[in-house]
Amino acid sequence: MKKKLTETCAICGCQLHRTKNTYAKPTVEGRSHASEHHYVPERFFGRSKNRRGTQRGKIFESCPWDDEGEHATFCYDCHEELLHNPVLLAEDISRLASIVRRRGLEEHKKTKSREEIAGRIKLFHEIIQCGLEVLDNESSQQVVPPDAQKAAPR
Repeated sequence: MKKKLTETCAICGCQLHRTKNTYAKPTVEGRSHASEHHYVPERFFGRSKNRRGTQRGKIFESCPWDDEGEHATFCYDCHEELLHNPVLLAEDISRLASIVRRRGLEEHKKTKSREEIAGRIKLFHEIIQCGLEVLDNESSQQVVPPDAQKAAPR
């Protein structure tokens, strides 16, 4: 007898399910529904799975990170609420815009070229990598028990 493998979210580790008609429901079941997410969006290569037949302009001819088509499985919460809706405050946008200008990635008037947006996408990924590296290094130097993490004041 084959044992059924339990899927878990690649970020939070919760147990996932694929029960029909529960995705995105405002219930525990809806929030823990399995959802696939491409590391590098398909639209960056001129295609979209949920808009079949619609052609978009390619931002990248080939994947700068060599991850085209790669994906992971997440719960609805981590996929839709966290990954698709990053919190960028006014100061964050201002700092990003400043870096964009310093790197020569601004556009005063749009052209047919997608080079600048490709550069901004790569820059944004670089910023995320730098932040993750700093926080990962900080947390590897101190071990916080899981109970203390949840009890910490916000």
